[in-house]
Amino acid sequence: MTVLAIDTSNYVLGLSLLTEEKVIGEYITNIKKNHSLRVMPAIESFLKDCEVETNELSKIVVAKGPGSYTGVRIGMTIAKTLAWSLHLPLISVSSLAVLAASARYYPKYISPIFDARRGQVYTGLYQFINGELTTVRDDCNILMDEWCRSLKELNEPVLFVGNDVALHLECIHNTLETNGLIGEYTTHNPRPAELGRIGLLKEAENVHTAVPNYIRLAEAEAKWLQNQRINGEK
Repeated sequence: MTVLAIDTSNYVLGLSLLTEEKVIGEYITNIKKNHSLRVMPAIESFLKDCEVETNELSKIVVAKGPGSYTGVRIGMTIAKTLAWSLHLPLISVSSLAVLAASARYYPKYISPIFDARRGQVYTGLYQFINGELTTVRDDCNILMDEWCRSLKELNEPVLFVGNDVALHLECIHNTLETNGLIGEYTTHNPRPAELGRIGLLKEAENVHTAVPNYIRLAEAEAKWLQNQRINGEK
C-alpha cells in the first residue's frame, strides 16, 4: 500500500509518500507563499522524484484543519479531486493531531498550537500511549490564557509545539511555570510522514461528503450569519 499525504492547512506545505514499512519520500517547506500556486507542481515533481506513478497510489491522506481557512480548503479540494479522479480512498486527519505527532517521543501531554488571533488559539491535548497518538482533549478554539489555566489543573508537564508557540510564551510561562515546556524548533513543523502514518490506520470516508474542520467560522461568514439573524427578526 502506497499513501500520498498532503498538508496545506498552514504555512507549512508538506507532502509524503509512504508504505506500512517505510517512508519513500517527504517534502516540507515553511515559507509564506501561496499554496494554490505551488501545491500541484510540488506533487507532480515529488511523485516524479520518488519514481511513483499515480496508478501505484493506494490512498490519499489530507490534513483537514483547523488552520488557515484558505490553506485548509486548498488541501481538501486537491485531495478530494485526486481521490475521486483516481478512484482512491480518502482519509482526512486533524491538523493538530499531525503537529502533536511531531513530538512522538515525548511521554507526557502534548499541546499543539496554531494561532487564531486576538489571543485565541486552535489547540487540543494529546499523548502517546503504547506508541499510538491518543486524544486527551478534543481540538478546540479557545483563549490562550483560558487554555493555560485549564492545563494548570493537571499539575503535569505539558509540551507545547508549533511555529506559533513563540507568540504565547509569556502566557505559558506565567501560568504553567515549570510545567510549561517548549518543544525544540525541529518539532514545530507538522511532519507529512506522520500525517500519512496516522492515515494508514484510519478508515476511508466518503469523498463527496468529507469536509474541512475549521472549528470556527471565518469572520466574514460569522458576520453574514449574524446579519441574517438580525434581518430575520425584523
